[in-house]
Amino acid sequence: MYCRHLGVEQMTLFSLAKKNIKGNISNYLVYFVSLVFSMVIYYTFVSLQYSKEIQESIELSDTMSFMFLVSSFMLILFVAIFIFYSNSFFTRKRKKEIGLYSMLGLRKKTIAKMLFYENLIMGLIALFIGLIFGTLLSKLFAMILIMLMGSTVEVDFGISVLAIIQTVIVFLIIILMTSIQGYRLIYRYKLIELFQAEKQGEKEIKASFLSAITGVVLLAVSYWLILRPFPDELDGAYLLKNYGPALIALVIGTLLFFQSVIVYLLKFSKKNKPFYYRGTKLIEVSQILFRVRGNARTFTVIALLSAATISFFGATYSGYYSNEKNAEEMVPFSYSHLSKEEDFDHQVKKVIEADKSHPIIAQLDIPVIEDNGKLSFSLDYEINPIKLISESTFNEASKGLNRNETVSLSGNQVAVIKPRLTEYTEADFKGEKLILKLPQENRKLTIKTMLEGSVLPFDYPDFFVVVSDETFDELAKKNAPLVYKVYEVEDEAMAKETSKEVNKLIEGDFQSHSSFYMEYKEGKEGNALTLFIFGFLGLVFLAATGSIIYFKQLTEANEAKKNYEILRKIGVSKKDIRKSIKKQTLFVFGLPLIVGLIHSSALLSFISNFISSLIGASIIIPILTAILAFVVIYTGYYVLTANTYDKIVNK
Repeated sequence: MYCRHLGVEQMTLFSLAKKNIKGNISNYLVYFVSLVFSMVIYYTFVSLQYSKEIQESIELSDTMSFMFLVSSFMLILFVAIFIFYSNSFFTRKRKKEIGLYSMLGLRKKTIAKMLFYENLIMGLIALFIGLIFGTLLSKLFAMILIMLMGSTVEVDFGISVLAIIQTVIVFLIIILMTSIQGYRLIYRYKLIELFQAEKQGEKEIKASFLSAITGVVLLAVSYWLILRPFPDELDGAYLLKNYGPALIALVIGTLLFFQSVIVYLLKFSKKNKPFYYRGTKLIEVSQILFRVRGNARTFTVIALLSAATISFFGATYSGYYSNEKNAEEMVPFSYSHLSKEEDFDHQVKKVIEADKSHPIIAQLDIPVIEDNGKLSFSLDYEINPIKLISESTFNEASKGLNRNETVSLSGNQVAVIKPRLTEYTEADFKGEKLILKLPQENRKLTIKTMLEGSVLPFDYPDFFVVVSDETFDELAKKNAPLVYKVYEVEDEAMAKETSKEVNKLIEGDFQSHSSFYMEYKEGKEGNALTLFIFGFLGLVFLAATGSIIYFKQLTEANEAKKNYEILRKIGVSKKDIRKSIKKQTLFVFGLPLIVGLIHSSALLSFISNFISSLIGASIIIPILTAILAFVVIYTGYYVLTANTYDKIVNK
């Protein structure tokens, strides 16, 4: 008899839970969609991690697996925090409803069970839908990744059983934990707290003038540390000592900015009586002031998360955008190798010539003399052994690479090729002396100019000096040069098979790859993977932060209904109220976004200078693309929230 009663009770609770979900569908919808989207992305990451077709088609298969593993963990962590926060938020939001259940005689245990079932049902439905969409969209996402990597492999539509199992296990654990969390929250609430819930927001933090000033100072200090020029010696110790405190100051300064600075500015606007008492400004300023003070921590998280998302995506896109230029800098010719015996050289040439799809358009020998020496001035860069090439060789190599830069030297004049990954200018070298330490004597040479563009793959120390033909011939008699064989072919970025054959023959000539294709392909694949991961993680972060603001606005809309009813009774039109709502919502959405954009501008300025100094590429377009994409999606959340808010309070 008891078991039957218990079964009926369970069925009743399930039914009530389902009715509650249906009744609150408008409130839960954005949260539900964000949850489904997170599951889709997680399933995609895991399925791609297990995709043998993709792994076999790329050069960085091990890197890909590791990156998806790390990103999956990051996603789990973030989604877990988001779900825990949302669950706690919705539970607090429904305190009054829970209080009514208590007054009707339901025990806390029964109410807790009902909320447990409610959260569990919604989580399981989201998981089911997420798996369906994840399976359907996995091929599309795989094709996007393949396109970004420049691969030609075809991925068949299929269901990854391992990915499904892993996704189900992970999200079941998260859903069960959050359901238990909601269960426990019920026992913490007293009946009086439940009915005063609408009057309770987040814990309000009192602002002080000192904290406001401190916030401004910390932000100014952080920006100064981030934006100041790089020192001559940029090492790990400097990065830690400079940018570590900068980030700490940025986080604390942002929190104090929302807690104190904005509060003081809003209070100051109240003193402007003509402004404050005009139209609906009184209620707008008052409500915005309350929201800012109650949501300071949330705004801080959103601003910092927005800045991090935009910065990482912009930086990643920059790497992808400039990959070809970077590869050309690191490996100028299509193929390069150190000449050994005649048979070996002939074997390499035979492999390259056999590729009729990529015919040779330039071929030459580059003799290089290696010697020790010193400069007449201090240079924070290792120069020994100095690598000497002749004027005619450099000009011939420039012609083979279709470059316009040539050099004309005479006597003891030399030209320095700008070391890669440095920011040296012609002014650093012009007119200075280079002293070569030869076996029998020292030779003093005068630096005429600095040239851009190396002719051999990167190999530290990357210090090449061009000397006159007469000087080179003279030095070659005392120090036998090394001879490098270089080849330039058509459509080098597609020479996959030949590059692999050449790489099998050539081992360890340079720190970079001996073939352009390998450098280009690995760079493109690595940047594509990072771009793909950060792009989708950024979308998840964006969806979550947008959802959080959306939740809060809906709660505040229900709390403010009476205020707007009073406004309508005293003659304020629905149109004016709608305008007021849009302004308030724009402020709530726009404030953390603007702060995030300002922060990201500072961070991206640092990244831009850093990357430009490394690869010499402008990343303005990638940065603007990242910011525009972020703002467009965020604007969609604003429009949705403003319209929903208006429907609640302006009926």
